[in-house]
Amino acid sequence: MFTLGERLGIDLGTATIVVYAHGRGIVVREPSVVATDGPDGRVLAVGEEAQAMLGRTPGSIVAKRPLRDGVIADYSVTREMLAYLIRKATGFRGKLFKPMAVICIPSAATSVERRAALDATRAAGAGKVIPIEEPMAAAIGAGLPIAAPGGNMVVDIGGGTTDVAVISLGGIVVSDSLRLGGNHLDEAIIRHIKRVYNLDIGERTAEGIKIQVGSAYEFDDERELEVRGRDVISGLPKTVTVSSIEIRSAIAECISSVIDAVKSILERTPPELSSDIIDRGIYLTGGGALLHGLDRLLELETGIPVRIADDPISCVAMGTGKVLEEADFLHRHARSMEGYW
Repeated sequence: MFTLGERLGIDLGTATIVVYAHGRGIVVREPSVVATDGPDGRVLAVGEEAQAMLGRTPGSIVAKRPLRDGVIADYSVTREMLAYLIRKATGFRGKLFKPMAVICIPSAATSVERRAALDATRAAGAGKVIPIEEPMAAAIGAGLPIAAPGGNMVVDIGGGTTDVAVISLGGIVVSDSLRLGGNHLDEAIIRHIKRVYNLDIGERTAEGIKIQVGSAYEFDDERELEVRGRDVISGLPKTVTVSSIEIRSAIAECISSVIDAVKSILERTPPELSSDIIDRGIYLTGGGALLHGLDRLLELETGIPVRIADDPISCVAMGTGKVLEEADFLHRHARSMEGYW
């Protein structure tokens, strides 16, 4: 039995880290951003405080995302970020007992990437660390009956990766993971604004454009938005007006890649499970599920009902929480992943 005081479920997201504490629910939700200073990389701020510094720091301070495409790009900074979040989640109790942690990892992560995530979590102050694949956690968090003998399809669109999986009898039958997510939509918008308007904008501005006028399918009434940035030619501040139509065109290639991945998984799904998916529908989770019209476009492209999970941003973290509460599943999963401890 796992008896140490605190149990944590960690959604180690490229854009946001969400921490679930057993018996208390979600206790931490912070952007995956760290601000460091000087050649030694001393950590100055983590999370929301560091995110406010993105694009606004003096030369000696660097605000960056230590995770890229769902995996660790900067090990030491990720370790410091996790240590801060674990301390915040456990408080004083975390100093007495190392918490056990369930951590989510993209289904296509390599063994090296998986090992880095587990080692960083342990080095940050956790005790035993159990990995769980993100689409499995997302399906559990969405409330899908994964233990039943029937097909459940989940599409988890995070900041750095998109995981597509069909799950039955507590296991993943077929899956795919794209190194593509919400951050790549932001980058596509940045490129479009620079190419069309000769305007440089930052990540936060691009994300705001995506949220306000971004879409995968047309709006009933198309929208426009004023965007401020720096003129590439003159170097002076400039304001332009962009439309939802052009932003939809700018991100269309990324959206097509997600749809193609979903179709590929459906083609590889056994017929009996395919019939279950037609009845139950495809479930969208992750922050990308909130992109306007994505569910409608996916439904038109596949002919299968598409549903957005309740609170899709928290689904993966909620899934780790349910794993923590299901002792039998936890012990079985822990034994099967024993080689990763």
